[in-house]
Amino acid sequence: MKAVSPMEVFERLESNVRGYCRAFPAVFDRALGARLYDEHGRSYIDFFAGAGALNYGHNHPALKRALLAYLQRDGVVHSLDMGTVAKRALLETFDQVILSPRGLRYRIQFPGPTGTNAVEAALKLARKVTGRNNVVSFTNGFHGMTLGSLALTGNGGKRAGAGVPLNNATVMPFDGYLGEDTDSLSYLAALLADRGSGMDLPAAVIVETIQAEGGVNVASNRWLQRLRTLTQEHGILLIVDDIQVGCGRTGPFFSFERAGIAPDIVCLSKSLSGYGLPLAVVLIAPEYDQWDPGEHNGTFRGHNPAFITATAALELWRDGGLSERVVNAGLEVERAFDRLITMHPEALSQRGLGLIRGLMCPPHIATRAAQLAFERGLIIETAGPSDEILKVLPPLLIPNEDLAAGLDILGSCVTRALRGSDMRTATTSAPPHA
Repeated sequence: MKAVSPMEVFERLESNVRGYCRAFPAVFDRALGARLYDEHGRSYIDFFAGAGALNYGHNHPALKRALLAYLQRDGVVHSLDMGTVAKRALLETFDQVILSPRGLRYRIQFPGPTGTNAVEAALKLARKVTGRNNVVSFTNGFHGMTLGSLALTGNGGKRAGAGVPLNNATVMPFDGYLGEDTDSLSYLAALLADRGSGMDLPAAVIVETIQAEGGVNVASNRWLQRLRTLTQEHGILLIVDDIQVGCGRTGPFFSFERAGIAPDIVCLSKSLSGYGLPLAVVLIAPEYDQWDPGEHNGTFRGHNPAFITATAALELWRDGGLSERVVNAGLEVERAFDRLITMHPEALSQRGLGLIRGLMCPPHIATRAAQLAFERGLIIETAGPSDEILKVLPPLLIPNEDLAAGLDILGSCVTRALRGSDMRTATTSAPPHA
């Protein structure tokens, strides 16, 4: 009798659009900390962390206790934008732990459950406030899959899926896109200063300080500071999309803290709930909080279980220990990459900050190495326009031994892929980017 594939049900009943299950063909059953377990009990080290939605790992015990206690007492689950005890606790804790210590005065909007909801709300508000339509984004940026967000996204394959023209957006070169010796913001500055340039004055500029899906491209502090100055000079709102690299991924809670800038609008999601529950917010400078009541809404913006876990996650930020841990763990990844690059200097290079790190490989090597790594019990995805980057994105609280073991697996798989072992079976398909 022919054995039935464990993926048979998904192949037979689920839409062809599914992606990650093709790169990671296992049926997962349990998860704890930095490990996933399939239905047969096999353990996998997680260098993927739910595409950045699980900064604190799977089923963090403090977050789980808070969630179970809340549900056990019949706490409100769905509330639209009504006031609840859970929302009040989140707002107060976010202000006390994150905003006030940094001198930030943002108003907090709950736009809906996902990152692209936050981006769409930010764009809509910027256009309302300024009365202008155009928004500047950057090469290799990724901001979401709904139409407004997609218009700002660089990935050609994702854009092609829209099926309609993507308008009211202008793409500018990101830091380093034109080479290390070229200041890419000089081009934007010249267009803004010249009334004959043909560029309509933008309502906003949206930027990721590190382009996670675009290839772990890191904007320098100087570049970010100049962008902030440029937007202020021209009355343009600066939106920072901190959806994947915020919530401590780079070390500080916000990824823009290193540059000493304060954006006009900040989009957060992914790891904000800390538990993988959908939650997004838009942080708005008070002078730009010009919404009319109910002007922007959504059925699932009052997801109280996510408020509960987010509040519990913020407690982990009351001292500086977590930031320090992220920085130190990131240096461990950097050192491991350095050793690997020393072995293959002609083929590899690295980039990143904190615990978002990218290893740049030759064409098809990253995809093959990720495939080999999965076979050995490590989950890692690729990034970049040609899937040329192996993206290390583990939980911030990954145990040292799991980090070291995962890096060992990754190093050996990269070496094996570079040596051409089994390259006839290599595939050009890769995990999709969230």
